[in-house]
Amino acid sequence: MGAQLIDGKEVAKSIRKSLKPRIAALADKGVVPGLAAVLVGENPASVTYVNSKARACDKLGLYSEVIRKPETLPQTDLVEIVRSLNENPKIHGILVQSPLPEHLDELAVTLTIAPDKDVDGFHPYNVGMMFIGRPNLLPATPHGIIKLLEYYQIDPAGRQVVIVGRSNIVGKPLAALLMQKSKMANATVTVAHSRSRNLADITRRAEILVAAVGRPQTIDGDMVSEGVVIIDVGVNRVDDPDREKGYRLVGDVDFESCLEKASYITPVPGGVGPITIAMLLSNTVTAAELSAKRRT
Repeated sequence: MGAQLIDGKEVAKSIRKSLKPRIAALADKGVVPGLAAVLVGENPASVTYVNSKARACDKLGLYSEVIRKPETLPQTDLVEIVRSLNENPKIHGILVQSPLPEHLDELAVTLTIAPDKDVDGFHPYNVGMMFIGRPNLLPATPHGIIKLLEYYQIDPAGRQVVIVGRSNIVGKPLAALLMQKSKMANATVTVAHSRSRNLADITRRAEILVAAVGRPQTIDGDMVSEGVVIIDVGVNRVDDPDREKGYRLVGDVDFESCLEKASYITPVPGGVGPITIAMLLSNTVTAAELSAKRRT
């Protein structure tokens, strides 16, 4: 019997629906949640992602700005843009799209964003609050993964969760969320990575496996156990001359070989991607609510 697909589009739709009454309540106070995205350069994936965020804002009635700057933008100018957005009352959420050009210091830019407008959840203040279990704004993809599990009633409490990947964007924050003493947490978490020995032995222990390594089809069916829940975060382009664009998108998991062994699995595309944007919108609404509360 094959795995049940985890439909990220369906979960994202339910999250957007839950945001509507919160947005309406803010409108009654004269507040329209606002999101600003800063795009430096013309990285195709970044352009597509930023445009998707802007469209998603429009559909929900959120205010959005996309600030596009050339790849040669100096660090001082980028910092000044972020500072001006910090002071802009129409903007409740700020994200600077990564990756940035090599000459720009991404950490310095992150530190410039006001923590209460940091809808990516990357500022050290928000990271620290997440680790101690008192979060305000959580990283969108890790929080979205929790929402996927919750929607499909897959409680990680007491389960062996293996996360393959230790990035600051997914692996580390997801591990922190899953080990908390809270709802949809209390898991026993192992974080594996490029230096892990005998990776297959580690992944076979997983009851819930999260693949976030950024390498196509790293995890195959021989590396997982029967009944595992697989969350595939990866989105990788591989050459495919049979496709009109010359490539296709695949995850970090070899979908076909894992499909028959898993109990649940996310497809690529259509799994984690849609939920990430929905959680970014959720963070923007949360930031607007916190701002409105401070003003009363």
